[in-house]
Amino acid sequence: MAIEQSPAADTGVPVAQQDSPVGSRLRFWGAAYALLILFTGTNLATPLYHGYAQRFGFSPLMLTLVFAAYVGALIPSLLVAGPASDALGRRTILLPALAVAALGTLAFALATGLVWLFAARILQGVAMGAASGALTAAISEVEPRGDRRRAALVSAMATAGGMGVGPMLGAVVAQYFPQPYVTPFVVHLVLLIPAGVFLAMLPSVRTGGRWRPRRPSIPSGMGRTFAAAGSAAFLGFAVVGVFLTLVPTYAATLSGSSNLVVGSAAAAVLPVAWSVAQLIGYGKSERALEHTGLPLLAAGLALLALAGAVSSLTLLLAATLLAGAGHGLAFLSGLTAVNAAAPADRHADVLSTYYVMGYCGTGGPVIGVGLLAGTTGTLHAVQLFAAAVAVACLLRLALRPTLVRSS
Repeated sequence: MAIEQSPAADTGVPVAQQDSPVGSRLRFWGAAYALLILFTGTNLATPLYHGYAQRFGFSPLMLTLVFAAYVGALIPSLLVAGPASDALGRRTILLPALAVAALGTLAFALATGLVWLFAARILQGVAMGAASGALTAAISEVEPRGDRRRAALVSAMATAGGMGVGPMLGAVVAQYFPQPYVTPFVVHLVLLIPAGVFLAMLPSVRTGGRWRPRRPSIPSGMGRTFAAAGSAAFLGFAVVGVFLTLVPTYAATLSGSSNLVVGSAAAAVLPVAWSVAQLIGYGKSERALEHTGLPLLAAGLALLALAGAVSSLTLLLAATLLAGAGHGLAFLSGLTAVNAAAPADRHADVLSTYYVMGYCGTGGPVIGVGLLAGTTGTLHAVQLFAAAVAVACLLRLALRPTLVRSS
């Protein structure tokens, strides 16, 4: 594996190895900050969508399609940019991705109709698809001690942090500052500036091979590891997608408050629980993390169905807490396993494909629940979803020995 050297590096030692301890830590935490802020941007508009629907006059189904546009742009971007960053270097992919993310944020700030929302979400999808795998790989590569397990934890927590910080930041700024549909996005543009500085500091790790488009594939010997990790990621992100879509409205309705911060704070319980669970689970085996995470995920779904049936805000928050903790442990388990097993010359490629599995879970089931809600009502649709995914979580746990058994 080749590492690009700075012009001043004439010793033949790679940049990453020449770094001082302070510089090495700065690169590591700077890359984590960039991942956090990028995920923050994709979730910033969450508390504003109800207001957009009223301002621009579109239906809940159209809102679902706005979400789908993000995932539809993100998945092909992940599949193209992951292997491209392995061959061309991290900075070559990440700096343009950051610029596209800034354009997505700017489109939200300028939005005057539904077309602007679609454009903003498509740009965000392209940006996050390009950045997710490459930046997760970069965090692993610049970890000061070469500890991939620690790097996986930091990447997972940055992902969860962005999902929590985004809605809360958007809600607080929109609720208490002027121009609620503009100011949150101006704040995010400012936060992207140091992210760009940090990304420019990254060593550009590359394989030295020529990049060419290819079909998604898993390296030889990783099939069972990836099947186990990817299936759990799909289920976990399906739950995250539905919870983050429903919890703000549920919480506002049950509390009787129209304050944007109330609904967003309730939704933020999920990524907070996700992060705390990962901190507690750090250092445990992938098997132990998964054996705790998937049952917690199923329990959270059961409580979600019950909370809607009895209209209980307390049960809703408990469901969100359990689901967040369960997903956090399952996601960390899969990310740790994939990050450790990925070969160096396809590191970002494999991580990008892992993220694809998660984002497929975020997109498809949410759309399904939205369509089902049109015929059965939202409560019944959520209950059916909760029952189906809870059973799937338990089946996935039961099938684990088959998935991970060596060939």
